[in-house]
Amino acid sequence: MSPTGQKDNLHPPKSDSNREENEVNPEATCGVCRRMYRDPRILPCLHSFCADCIGRLSPFSGSGDQTATTTTTTVLCPECDTEVDLPPSGADGLTPDHLALDQVFLQTLALTEGSGLLCDLCGDGEAERRCEVCCVNLCEFCSQAHRRQRRTAAHSVQSVKELKAQGRLSRPVLCSLHPAQELRLFCEPCDRPVCLECAATFHRDHGCKAARDVIDHHGSRIRELVTGSLRPRLQRLEESLMKVEISQGALQARVEATADEVRGFAQGYATAVEAHCVSLLRRLEELRVQRRNQLHLQKVQLQQALSDARGGVRFAERLLEHGSDAEILSAKGVTLARLTGLVKSGYDPSPTTVAPDDGSSIRFLPGEGAGEVDGYPVMGVIQSKTLDLSRCTIEGEGVKACREGQQGRFTLVCRDSAGEPLGRGGESVLVSIVNRDKKNCTVETTVVDNGDSSYAVSYTPTTAGSYSAWVCVKAQHVKGSPFPLNVSRRLRRHAGMFHCCTFCSSAGAKDARCGCPGTMPGGFQGCGHGHKGHPGQPHWSCCGSTLEQSECRAPAPGLAPGLAPGLAPGLAQTARGRLRTVEL
Repeated sequence: MSPTGQKDNLHPPKSDSNREENEVNPEATCGVCRRMYRDPRILPCLHSFCADCIGRLSPFSGSGDQTATTTTTTVLCPECDTEVDLPPSGADGLTPDHLALDQVFLQTLALTEGSGLLCDLCGDGEAERRCEVCCVNLCEFCSQAHRRQRRTAAHSVQSVKELKAQGRLSRPVLCSLHPAQELRLFCEPCDRPVCLECAATFHRDHGCKAARDVIDHHGSRIRELVTGSLRPRLQRLEESLMKVEISQGALQARVEATADEVRGFAQGYATAVEAHCVSLLRRLEELRVQRRNQLHLQKVQLQQALSDARGGVRFAERLLEHGSDAEILSAKGVTLARLTGLVKSGYDPSPTTVAPDDGSSIRFLPGEGAGEVDGYPVMGVIQSKTLDLSRCTIEGEGVKACREGQQGRFTLVCRDSAGEPLGRGGESVLVSIVNRDKKNCTVETTVVDNGDSSYAVSYTPTTAGSYSAWVCVKAQHVKGSPFPLNVSRRLRRHAGMFHCCTFCSSAGAKDARCGCPGTMPGGFQGCGHGHKGHPGQPHWSCCGSTLEQSECRAPAPGLAPGLAPGLAPGLAQTARGRLRTVEL
């Protein structure tokens, strides 16, 4: 007899184990051992496993007083990983899963020949009938006796084969204390089903009721929770899960589509880069052929010029060394004509006229944009511009004129033979500013490479005079170098005031003078409105200049700022205050 009160004939013979593994019902199988249930127990999370499988689970944590006689053990459910607490008695204290036993019972019938059941009354004959009221399996003899008894005559007795075909066969739930008694009563105070003997002994004063009388009340509580709360939640969970699954599918589809786009883009980009690479190599080959032809032409011209010069020199030296006077005079005309022609038309072997192209101007600039190829932007250009000193330009007035003490600036732009900027930096630029009269007087210069073929030059002269600005690239002068540079003296500030006339600005002081030639009658030494020599507009009292933003032209400044030249010293403080007032 099993601990749940069921007979041992619930399990099939061992000879049918292979067939059990292949055809067993999942609801009759333990999720841990993968075999049909043996004494299944229900965990608090409502998942069932064999009692011995639960006993072998590793404790997740221990709670309660370790010194007490009872300790609650927490394990993880193998199905849902929920933390569940086992009673102190272990798996034996859990509720048996009778539904699982029914599935095991049906599975046993399906795997055995015939009904595979023994009579629950006599235990000898094969069960062919089943009383659905008493939930017992009966052989033919016991079935007839069951019907003859007045107490059980009205019970519904069905064929085991028909019940087996309908999947409605179940086992009676027997009492664990009284294996012969079925649990047909329910004790409300103890909240548990009991048999007749338990009700008469342990639950005598508890008012036990028949299970069929209380099943509606207690079943409605379960039904209410399922129907009123869990079913709607289940539906919402299913809908949410469906949305998540749809989103997962959409996400996967979108990622795959984007991946296809990325691969297509990468493939197209790789094709465009490859095409650009071929174009760059083709351009490089064209430059090589072009420069090679130029060098070949230059070589042929030099060889011809060398041959002509060598022949002329050889003939002239031989004529002078071995010819008589008459021979020299006789060949003088043709010899001089040839030598003169060679001097005028021959190549000058100076770096300016003969500068072989060694290919140093050919550069690959990977960071420069090269436009688009089939709609894809590509990078990297072949630069082949060569410096032409005759095309280089100077921008800015700082290369021509400057004042002492002030910073002068100009910009050098390196260009190619077509007059276009080289578009790169890195050239060797040297700028030197030297005083023409004092050879040891030089001005310190600063050259900044802007990286775009332009070079910013700045300097600050400390002495006025005439200078020469030497601007060289690769130790050669650019066109126009050296440039004449005039450094004028420092700008003189006005010592007087910019006024309308001396009479007004000095409050009528007769001794006040002005830098203009204007005079007034009545003993006034300065100018007045509309009188002789007045410029007719505001002017500086120190020099008479009518330009407010100008340099002072007075020959000997020395008066206090704001006073007109010739103002009496005794009136200086008074006039100064008056002049300021009038000026405001």
